[in-house]
Amino acid sequence: MRALGLVVLFLIACAGVLLVYVRQHGFSARAKPSAVETFLARKVRSLATPAGVKAMRNPLSPTPLNVAEARDHFADHCAICHANDGSGKTMINEGLYPPAPDLRGEETQGLADGELLHIIKNGVRFTGMPGWGGDDEDNWELVLFIRHLPQLSTKELELMQELNGLEAGAAHHGMMHEAE
Repeated sequence: MRALGLVVLFLIACAGVLLVYVRQHGFSARAKPSAVETFLARKVRSLATPAGVKAMRNPLSPTPLNVAEARDHFADHCAICHANDGSGKTMINEGLYPPAPDLRGEETQGLADGELLHIIKNGVRFTGMPGWGGDDEDNWELVLFIRHLPQLSTKELELMQELNGLEAGAAHHGMMHEAE
């Protein structure tokens, strides 16, 4: 009974700390998530990933055609939030909470192929990442392209910019005006 009382007191103390924090900082989408929040969100996402997804391997090879098709698809559908270079440096991403990750970073590159496919198809709840559904072949091509982002060439960035008008990772402030 005493242990239960200590647990209840601990939970009340945690709620009090959370209340004070929220009252001081609010719920702005422009704030950067704390390290604890980021860690917990990644753990919850990992726990919420269906069994078997992590074992899925991309059935497509990174042929020049597959990568080029995915590059064009990414430029058309994904770059508005993730930027042509995958950095996430876009005007839209500045207002997302949590922000879209840098797809070139270890947090994304370290995910299994099946996890990336699952995120593309189903989205991530409580974030700005929608579930796109779509054709499996197109989605597997996008997985190839996400893997390719760390090696993206200047020529590929130029081709993407021709498609969408966004600069590599500097799609900050002129983006919306160019689209109008």
